[in-house]
Amino acid sequence: MKLDPSAMQWIRKPQACLAAPDRVEIVTEPRTDLWQRTYYHFRNDNAPLLLTSTEEPYFSFTVRTDFDTKVRYDQSGVVLYLDSENWLKASLEYENEKTQRLGSVVTNCGYSDWASTDVDARIRTVWFRLSRRESDFCLENSMDGEHFRQMRICHLFNAPEEVRFGIYACSPEDSSFRAVFTGMELTECRWLPHDGQQPDPDCG
Repeated sequence: MKLDPSAMQWIRKPQACLAAPDRVEIVTEPRTDLWQRTYYHFRNDNAPLLLTSTEEPYFSFTVRTDFDTKVRYDQSGVVLYLDSENWLKASLEYENEKTQRLGSVVTNCGYSDWASTDVDARIRTVWFRLSRRESDFCLENSMDGEHFRQMRICHLFNAPEEVRFGIYACSPEDSSFRAVFTGMELTECRWLPHDGQQPDPDCG
């Protein structure tokens, strides 16, 4: 099912943005970010988010993002946002003229972690896919929209039946850039059930 961005809801709507039936544009504002406590010892919860919601326990959400990032930590991608202390995101984050960080952050109970790998700074388009299986989630990326690679599998301890998810872009430092999102789609879960070792009897 194609998602209509104009029917989605903003959290912290940016001053410069567009939510049309076929695309979303966000012009980021300086000093905007999502992060909680870990290592840096600060708390940021002011990035703009455009979200939809569902009670479906098994789904996949896919989107393409194009961007012109140019300052350290500029980033755009997908987000699943429960509240300021419980959320996850995946993005491509600018580091310098040679390197970007393709990564994901999971925040449980007010503490964030960050897993990343370095990629070429010339990349300007990425597809992200977020999949849910109850309270477990899978984040993937693709450079062509067809072949997706796993970034991480994670758990959100406070995930309710209804979750909010969508897109975000932000500029943690003194910068601004334009992020464009297209092809937002909600489908049956593309993250297939595990077919290997069976669960332990006492594991939920």
